[in-house]
Amino acid sequence: MSEKNTLSIPFFKTGLTNNQLKIIAMLAMACDHVAKILFPKVIILQIIGRLAFPIFAYMIAEGCKHTKNKRKYILQIMGLGIICQIVFTIVMRSLYQNIFITFTLSIITIFAIERFVKKNNVKNFIIMLIVAFIALFWGCLLFNVKVFSDYLYQLTGIKDYYVDYGFLGVLFPIVIYFAPNKWLKLASAVLMILIYGFHYNSLQFYMLLAIPLLALYNGKRGKANLKYMFYLFYPAHLAIIYGVNILINW
Repeated sequence: MSEKNTLSIPFFKTGLTNNQLKIIAMLAMACDHVAKILFPKVIILQIIGRLAFPIFAYMIAEGCKHTKNKRKYILQIMGLGIICQIVFTIVMRSLYQNIFITFTLSIITIFAIERFVKKNNVKNFIIMLIVAFIALFWGCLLFNVKVFSDYLYQLTGIKDYYVDYGFLGVLFPIVIYFAPNKWLKLASAVLMILIYGFHYNSLQFYMLLAIPLLALYNGKRGKANLKYMFYLFYPAHLAIIYGVNILINW
């Protein structure tokens, strides 16, 4: 990205890289999970935690844009989501599906739509419809249809059968990806956050605090390749937090 496109802010002239934003998001996510699992009454930690999702969703859209191997990108996110899900289901007896499952649905839908737009034939249209339906069903219907989740609970004894952040969470990176420029991407992010806040609860409006940070994004990855660190941080920090919680309640 050229120098003229980087926001000229005295204390941050170079902007923030992909790596730097993800590190901020990881720390915010850790605060959010510490609050939910260990200190549910400490609201400030949950407020800080609201930074995580918009940043990660934006970076997922960026990953779809810049990846050289779409299949590998899908399999990496999906594989980590499945591994985390298996462990979480065994330990917590819950089918609450983690954020990597949410983003897997987003990525698959992005590539399906993109393929249809580029090739524009009946086969790709059908593929796009199937993928969109799966994402809608998994991310929205299972999240909202209580009768279905209650039936699964009676059948399996496992609760919380829904995907993290629901259908709006699946939709978030998709909207960002197809916005044609940076400012429309930011405007789209604001719109999605407002919808999310009105649909769920007022705490979600604090996700708007991520917008100034995203406005500083300079389009660069950063010098170090921290991809696998980001992938491993999610299960590692959850394992530590749950471990601490078990020790506290022993």
